Amino acid sequence: MPIAHLDDRGVIKVAGADAGKFLDGLVTCDIDRVSQERARFGALLTPQGKILFDFIVFKAEGQEDAFFLDCRKAFSDDLARRLGFYKLRAKVSIENLSETLAVIAGWSVPPPASEVGLVSEDPRLPTLGWRAIVAAGDIGEFADADAEAYHAHRIAAGVPEGGSDFVFGAAFPHEALMDQLKGVDFDKGCYVGQEVVSRMQHRGTARTRIVPVRYPDGVVPEAGADVTAGERVIGQCGSGRKGRGLLMVRLDRVADAVEAGQGMRAGGLEFELIQPEWTSFSVPGIDKRDSER
Repeated sequence: MPIAHLDDRGVIKVAGADAGKFLDGLVTCDIDRVSQERARFGALLTPQGKILFDFIVFKAEGQEDAFFLDCRKAFSDDLARRLGFYKLRAKVSIENLSETLAVIAGWSVPPPASEVGLVSEDPRLPTLGWRAIVAAGDIGEFADADAEAYHAHRIAAGVPEGGSDFVFGAAFPHEALMDQLKGVDFDKGCYVGQEVVSRMQHRGTARTRIVPVRYPDGVVPEAGADVTAGERVIGQCGSGRKGRGLLMVRLDRVADAVEAGQGMRAGGLEFELIQPEWTSFSVPGIDKRDSER
């Protein structure tokens, strides 16, 4: 019954009378669709449309609306500061609660009752299970697995995360599969970077994508290593666990390598491309099929 404490995740609280309106004008997901029962996946972008931070947004209701952003802990201070930059006269408070709140995730096991904290099915992909934000002191009551087990499960499902599989400030949402994982609401109002993201969506110009792979020997390369076809660099390695990994690659260059019968390597290691059934784009050289879980 795997439930893991995700010790690499932090929590930012945004609360106040203007909290919903404030966030909705900044992030890629529609804040009006966030509820106590259902979290949403989203990101804060640069004006040029690249991902500064990705996160899962939970909502709690009381005397005033309060939203909790489950984000990469190492970047939580930066996220709080960036949100503060946009605050201006909005009636909101922004707090980094990463030392008092914690994130847990479970799969193949029922979620805890909502009374223990903020609980939601993972909004990205049902295979990932559920996530919850709980008091840091309560972790021992739930967690029976470590974060490594969770990340092995996530990588096998083909789901990337910022700071592990792409560099913040360097990737567009489409490249990080946010369009595939319900991280961008294309029918919502304006937000930072929207024009670039909408243009990529309507023109279908995303040539670079993160794709899952299998390493036949079970060894995985270091994150950041080059993906090559012959002498040509076609991408970079993301995270990997237990013989599975994620690569960010130029699909057109993969297609060229496949057509030429040229072998591809990630950090010097051979790999096999995988295309999960939940993706709508085509990975060159393989039939669209379900990812091995």
